[in-house]
Amino acid sequence: MTVTLNHTIVTAPDNVEAARFFAQVMGLECLPPAGAHGHFAPVRVNEQLTVDFMTVEEPAGHHLAFDVDPETFDRILARVRELDVPFGNSPRTPANGRVDHPLCPRALFFADAARNLYEVMSPA
Repeated sequence: MTVTLNHTIVTAPDNVEAARFFAQVMGLECLPPAGAHGHFAPVRVNEQLTVDFMTVEEPAGHHLAFDVDPETFDRILARVRELDVPFGNSPRTPANGRVDHPLCPRALFFADAARNLYEVMSPA
């Protein structure tokens, strides 16, 4: 059997708000609540993966990195600009407005209110 990642859990003070923000920026779909008591707010990333947001009092920031094609990168970049979400080319400078990256031609970092840091990388 091939090993694939099914889901990952990201913590936030408000799981629904964090899921909506992430889905809106990334252009993804929020799914109905999941878990034993509906305590996860899942976002469908692809056929195999969901990011499940969970409410906790003191969330610890996570870092999730995504590879995307150039067209998807352009759409995400347009959304972060339209939504006035600070972005940058490094985790140390996530608000410098740059998309150059040392590991790939274009990438950006953006953060949510819970200090979760998202990285979006494109080969062109």
